[in-house]
Amino acid sequence: MRHLLLACALGGLALPAAAEVVRFEVIETTPAFEGRSFGAAGPYQRITARATIAVDPADPRNAVIADIDRAPRNAQGRVEAVADVVLLRPADPARGNGTLLVDVPNRGRKLAPQLFDDAAQPGANRAAQAADAGIGFLHGRGYTMAWIGWQADIPSQPLQLALRAPALAGVTGPARDEFLFDHTRNPATANLSWTIADNASLAVTVRGHWAEPRQTPPGLSPRATGPQRVEITRPASGFDAAALYEVTYTAKDPVVLGLGFAATRDVAAFLRREGGTTNPLAVAGRPTVSRAIGFGVSQSGRFLRDFLWLGFNEDEQGRMVFDGLMPHVAGARRMATNYRFGLAGRNARHPQDPAWQADTFPFTYATLADRLSGRRDGLMLRCRLNNTCPRVIQTDSEHEWWASRASLLVTDLAGNHLDLPEDVRAYMVAGTPHFAAPGGQLRQAPTMALPVNPMHAGAPMRALLVAMEEWLAEGVTPPASRVPMRAHGTLVAAEAAVPQGIPGLPYAGIHTGASISDQSVFPPREIGTYPVFVPRADADGMAIAGIRMLPLAVPRASYTGWNPRAEGFGAGTLFPLQGAVSPFAATRAARQAAGDPRPSIEERYADQAAYVAAVRQAAARMVAERLLLAEDAARAVAAAEAGRLAQLAP
Repeated sequence: MRHLLLACALGGLALPAAAEVVRFEVIETTPAFEGRSFGAAGPYQRITARATIAVDPADPRNAVIADIDRAPRNAQGRVEAVADVVLLRPADPARGNGTLLVDVPNRGRKLAPQLFDDAAQPGANRAAQAADAGIGFLHGRGYTMAWIGWQADIPSQPLQLALRAPALAGVTGPARDEFLFDHTRNPATANLSWTIADNASLAVTVRGHWAEPRQTPPGLSPRATGPQRVEITRPASGFDAAALYEVTYTAKDPVVLGLGFAATRDVAAFLRREGGTTNPLAVAGRPTVSRAIGFGVSQSGRFLRDFLWLGFNEDEQGRMVFDGLMPHVAGARRMATNYRFGLAGRNARHPQDPAWQADTFPFTYATLADRLSGRRDGLMLRCRLNNTCPRVIQTDSEHEWWASRASLLVTDLAGNHLDLPEDVRAYMVAGTPHFAAPGGQLRQAPTMALPVNPMHAGAPMRALLVAMEEWLAEGVTPPASRVPMRAHGTLVAAEAAVPQGIPGLPYAGIHTGASISDQSVFPPREIGTYPVFVPRADADGMAIAGIRMLPLAVPRASYTGWNPRAEGFGAGTLFPLQGAVSPFAATRAARQAAGDPRPSIEERYADQAAYVAAVRQAAARMVAERLLLAEDAARAVAAAEAGRLAQLAP
């Protein structure tokens, strides 16, 4: 094996011309985590590589890629792209668990180590020091991990995996970007998504919220300061720090972004199925993994939803690529990637356009008829036709149900209850923000009205990954979905969702809607809306449904998935990606003095021992429900004994 890797590093190895991965070049093979050993799996290796794919534009599986018919071709008539690849595998492949976990990079970064291993950045991205493996959960279970660059509008550089894809030289077209600066510096500078073709085409409008008319007040003007950089002179008055600036321009040289889906498909299929000497995951001519799980956080969770919808879970040999998919914090959203002048990195926030290409029908896995678009579609429509549907576990923070229209996963387009397909599970991790790094603590931010929620979702995510593993390997079905539902009365209109009168939780029905726009005009024009609902809260202001982690099951504070913007920063709208915390009063007297209807800590728990006993009991229940691993339950009880479970340390 060492000689094979050396040969790859010196020049790469070409594969047969008929293969989708035509070249796999290993750049470096090195011990990971300073040789740290992980139980039965032993130590790990890190392999850094590049994979060249060659896509046949005539194959119906590839024809869905926007502009593939116009892309430059090689001598064989194929379209090539080069993906950065990083692998982590047991140094002795025989000690692995046979599962390839593909963590789709988020803006080129690795996020699975933060979520599953409680690993801190930037070490989680490097896998060099022993501490970079965090608690070593993934490695202790023997996973082989892969990161495959797919985003072609970012550069390939250290700690940022990308895809080098062809551009359509000389092609021009309309483009737009939205900017919400959250500061009052004037002028403000911003990077555009695409290269400006004609500086004279550059224009900008401003408004306080997407629903308001576009304005061009005196003093507002744009100026190009580089091929993809703009300086916006802002009006002297009338708009606060969170005003929405929309920049439109004529762009040029679009990249074929949709090749990112093909790169993920082809490299993942190669790693799990190629048995020759070119695959670093193969030993003695056989692959060392027998199944594959695709996992992605936020942007890359939305990538997986589009990957499935566009039919890329079928490789060019007609085989299934991923046996299981785990999109995380994607809500009911998709991506604006497979379009000319697409925006792979776009994540519209509450005051922004609710009907961008990233946020359009279909929203859920079942196939539905949409009266607004006149289409019948679903995320699993294509894979149902060729028997390549994976098993799906979609997990969302509570924030996604307020900001990313997650209710559309479990309602039809008229707002009625909708059951998920049998091969799909959905879970809301109640009381959590979009994504919080491990070890977070309560803090204040000037842009937000309430203290910032530090809740990390690692514990339930580890339990659900084990459930997916057992579903694929042993056929053991996961726990039933845990999400708010119309049929259960836990998914309601926003105006009635949160009890009024809790001093620390002022809520006024704010949430992100769902719309459809006419994309034939520029900029697009909203033509219809879909009903969106949010989680119903209990008397403490916390969501009733979902996975209620121990700080919610045995609370000392109220945790939410929403946090309003502060005055001067778009008050009356949601702050993106964040939730809030409102601690309980310590005593009954303090509660009554504050007019807080929530029972105080002393009214809930007789003493610290009673609190720890309640945590222990709730943890045991979650373990029995397979929503918490025994080792995480033990950690939680120890944290409660040390007074750390509630994550309220200053």
